Amino acid sequence: MTQKRLIGRYLKDLPDGKLHWIGLRPSHKQPMQSVEAVHALARLGLEGDHRCYKTPDSGRQVTLISAEFIRIIETYTGLEQIDPALLRRNLVVSGINLNALRHQQFRIGGALFEATALCHPCVRMDQTLGQGGAAAMLGYGGLCARILESGEIRLGDLLVPLRGQ
Repeated sequence: MTQKRLIGRYLKDLPDGKLHWIGLRPSHKQPMQSVEAVHALARLGLEGDHRCYKTPDSGRQVTLISAEFIRIIETYTGLEQIDPALLRRNLVVSGINLNALRHQQFRIGGALFEATALCHPCVRMDQTLGQGGAAAMLGYGGLCARILESGEIRLGDLLVPLRGQ
């Protein structure tokens, strides 16, 4: 059984998630900017994010992390509260196990996404979160995704797995 089919068998049991935070990086290594809505551009990325036109058709056009994963990272780092912007992910969702979405398609608002890979932490997380920050994120860094269909996404939109693939 392929990994896509193996993971996909859990889709029927996944609840919908909810979008709580959207962040864009206007240029490389610059602070994230929080926005209430953004246009997701098929094959490119999120409008206004520095990666958008940089690598068309990349599997890392958008990065997602869950609020639940952030709470685990807070526990492992001993930090009371982590601002999502520090983790350098584009979208924060809740209510769904992102690991079960790997290699699957899902909708947020008007856009269609496909999760491509786990989003591993970089060593900069040690600088941002303190010593051991990258280690705290292992397995909890979220997902990378590509955009298959353009559309507007807004805070409060549901993340809906496509269960009929």
